[in-house]
This record gives sequence, structure tokens and C-alpha cells, in this order.
Amino acid sequence: MSDTSEANGTAGAAEGDRSGDGGAGGRHVRVVLVDDHRMFRTGVQAEIGQTAETGVEVVGEAADVDQAVAVITATRPEVVLLDVHLPGGGGVEVLRRCAALSADTERPVRFLALSVSDAAEDVIGVIRGGARGYVTKTITGTDLIDSIFRVQEGDAVFSPRLAGFVLDAFASTDAPPVDEDLDRLTQREREVLRLIARGYAYKEIAKQLFISVKTVESHVSAVLRKLQLSNRHELTRWATARRLV
Repeated sequence: MSDTSEANGTAGAAEGDRSGDGGAGGRHVRVVLVDDHRMFRTGVQAEIGQTAETGVEVVGEAADVDQAVAVITATRPEVVLLDVHLPGGGGVEVLRRCAALSADTERPVRFLALSVSDAAEDVIGVIRGGARGYVTKTITGTDLIDSIFRVQEGDAVFSPRLAGFVLDAFASTDAPPVDEDLDRLTQREREVLRLIARGYAYKEIAKQLFISVKTVESHVSAVLRKLQLSNRHELTRWATARRLV
């Protein structure tokens, strides 16, 4: 169900056009949605995009890394809602390619990760990449709107449980050890790996990640091949030993 064929480059507000009083007590923020699931983008748009009431104006959408970079560059939003797992290199690649926009002192583009994943390595990866915060897709519409405005103002925003990951990671002066086996996996493969290790059935994983059962099976096969494991029981032991569960 991944939507990788179309970006809604709704550059509805031209670059540099930041006018409009908006709602929410006069607050106004221009946002781009980056997620490879069209249904999820539609849901977020419906939840937060009623500008007169929320003050949030969705000026563009994208479904993969290349589309995201193009739409963000064209629209120059204040905030980008960024999924971690995207075709073309993931959210970290979007952050890398938009680093100059983030560093613009006069008109910075700020990034808020919005993901189904609550894994420490995903959280730390995008924060190291330059995101201002990370919230999971269980967040309510009201809290998401509040988080968007806080990121616009320069605050760091995290779902409560995830803040500890970041504090622990940046409190340490030692670089985390490199796990060459784990590095062989794509971000999506890591996500499927964690859910398999937690005991989820293929159908449950498919439902949670908005992908087909066949796609889940393909990811599991790729993980087993890359890690040179034989079955999901070995995979679970491997993930548990690395505290990925």
C-alpha cells in the first residue's frame, strides 16, 4: 500500500509567501507532509489541515526521498512532518539533503519526525540528522498541532517515552558501537525484525505497517538472508541479544 508514485507538490503557497493570520489564536504555520502511505497523509491532512481552526496550512506532500526534497525546496515550509522509513533512503536522507535549508538562520525549515517506530536507533538517527523532535503515530491531532507549533518556535519535542533515548544517547561521550550485521538491514527491515521478535504474526505486522503480507514475507526473507539465520526463532534470539525487542 506504499504510495511511491505521486507527490502532491501542492505548492499552494509560493516560496516566501508566509502571509495569513490562520486560526488557533492567530498562529500560522506552513507544513509539508512526508510519508509513503497516501491514506496516512490523507488522515493527517484531515486532522490538522483545517487552517481556519488549527492555524496549520499543509502546502505540500511527498511519498519518498526525492519527492520530499523537491517539495520542501519549492515550498520552504516552516515545519516538515517526516516519516522515518521512506523509499529512497529514509528520513535521515531527507535531512541530509535539506541540511542547508535547516541551517538557514533567517528562514529555517524545521523537521518533526512522525513515525510508527519507537525504536531507539530510529529516534537517535533522525535527531542526529537534524530533526527537532520525534513523535509516534499514536499522537492525538491536538497534541500533533501543538508539537508542530512548538517545533516552529524552535523547541525540541518528543513523545514522553522517547525523550529518554535521546538524553541517554547525547549524555554519553562515547560513540555507540558499530553493529555491522544490523547495518546491513534497511530501516524497514529493522522495523519488521523488531515486530517479528516481539511475536507479531505476519498479518499483524502488515496491518501495523500498512503493507501487504507478501511484502512482510519478502522483508523477513531478506533479513534472514542478510543475517545468515534460518528461521524466525533464530531471528528472535538474535534481536533479543541486541536488545532490539
